[in-house]
Amino acid sequence: MSSKIKVKAGNVEIGGGAPISVQSMVNVPSTDIEGSVAQCVELEKAGCQIIRIAIPNMEAVSLIKPIKKAVSVPIVADIHFDYRLAIESVAAGIDKVRINPGNIGSDDRVHEVVKACRSRNIPIRIGVNSGSLEKHILAKYGSPTAEALCESALYHASLLEKFDFTDIVLSMKSSTVSTMIRAYELASERCDYPLHLGVTEAGTERMGLIKSAAGLGSLLLKGIGDTVRVSLTDSPVKEVYAAKDILKAIDIDKSGVKFISCPTCGRTRIDLIGIANEVQKRLRDCDKSITVAVMGCVVNGPGEAREADIGIAGGDGVGLIFKKGEIVRKVSESELVAALMEEIEKI
Repeated sequence: MSSKIKVKAGNVEIGGGAPISVQSMVNVPSTDIEGSVAQCVELEKAGCQIIRIAIPNMEAVSLIKPIKKAVSVPIVADIHFDYRLAIESVAAGIDKVRINPGNIGSDDRVHEVVKACRSRNIPIRIGVNSGSLEKHILAKYGSPTAEALCESALYHASLLEKFDFTDIVLSMKSSTVSTMIRAYELASERCDYPLHLGVTEAGTERMGLIKSAAGLGSLLLKGIGDTVRVSLTDSPVKEVYAAKDILKAIDIDKSGVKFISCPTCGRTRIDLIGIANEVQKRLRDCDKSITVAVMGCVVNGPGEAREADIGIAGGDGVGLIFKKGEIVRKVSESELVAALMEEIEKI
């Protein structure tokens, strides 16, 4: 279920009933400040609500200030091994830190990170995955099982709890969807921390989207999860659009365009696939909360278009445009997309 604990990263609340937030991560080399800033601006325009950046060394800390100046969304520092990188990132103005407390050294080092984050009210995300499990946990379970992932995450949380720090977000990512789902189910039963959902190393755009939709969708429909990242071997902007589409598909996000189109069949007499792709492309950034139907023939077309705010039903080289069930225009196939967009503008 949605976490009871709520944390705040910059201007975004996570958990405790707050809306599900969409995250992504910059994939420009950390040495390229100008490119990193440009990609962050692009991500914010695409609707990304939390942006993570890798901080592999002290030089990379210099990314934080120019990025913070360029965008208004919270920025997360992704840190491994060197606790000083977390402390310096906090000093530079980061909004959230992602670490594994167990891989940054002694209790004293963990305490230093906690003190720095507490001083600025900065939350910490504990990120574990199949490749980062502790030796003693792997020995106990024999492989990166869901139970092992959950135990590892809660073990890391206990290292922060020693110092009365509970502004924590947990993630337990696996590249195996069923393992990932079970790990988050276990975590939701055993703790009240906000959960960051994701299928790690999900793959390229096609399979990555399918695996992410299966994993994230399954959990979100059960009320589990507070923030999401779709991991794709592709542009991070595509990750943002994919995450937003998943949230729309399961009716968590009711804003923007809901798009309906038929799968086509032998009755189709217009280039419905091309028309549907073009309409969806043009509506990608439309913020009107409307349902648009693009249908190919008279069997399902008029009915579906009647249920939509606006839609088309194709004929033999022509198309009818419907608004709330009423025919408003009849145009040729070549004019159909432009005419539909004109009518959408009027809504």
